Amino acid sequence: MNNRLAIILSVLFHPLILTTYLFALLCLWFPDLIGLSAFEWPALISLLTLLFLNTFVAPAVVTYYFMKMGVITNLYVDDVSERRLPYLVTALIYGLATYLFGWQLQPVGQMAPQISFILASVTISLVIITCISFFWKISAHATGIGGVVAILAGLLMRSEDYNLLNPLLISILIAGLILSARLQLNAHSPAQILVGFLCGVLVSSMTVYFYF
Repeated sequence: MNNRLAIILSVLFHPLILTTYLFALLCLWFPDLIGLSAFEWPALISLLTLLFLNTFVAPAVVTYYFMKMGVITNLYVDDVSERRLPYLVTALIYGLATYLFGWQLQPVGQMAPQISFILASVTISLVIITCISFFWKISAHATGIGGVVAILAGLLMRSEDYNLLNPLLISILIAGLILSARLQLNAHSPAQILVGFLCGVLVSSMTVYFYF
């Protein structure tokens, strides 16, 4: 893998956009697994758009603002000392999104509490990454894709809906590509990637086990 491909993969599968990819898959192809079977297609698109705005656009805008203000050097936030504030603010945004979709946005909160559970798992992962960033650099890319793999695997085992098998296998393939890309770019050590991936897997697995 060359650096150009590694950069493209790192951008296409940025940790923030992974949440949108996961919800797009579940909302549009497996709505029954997250309590959205009663929703019509236009409602699902509107819900997905709202999720995209809350989980990608809002934190991306804040991160860009931090860069313009000189708080961070670039949008990749490569310097571990610069990661704490952007990650903390992103965790707060995800926490607010969890509250919005779980308690304020009805009937979604009552009919599809799984949405807020997934958002809560991402929030917890972000808090863990933020705490670790005070003394060590951990791979957010690895944490994000680890969470996606674990949620799909958990839903497959819970629901026994084997239509999820192909998305799961694809997510595992993408995980391999993302982790290889981060190594290629020397963005992280193997240990930082492994710990990040295990963090995402553990938090998401526990979420599915206890709340789905």
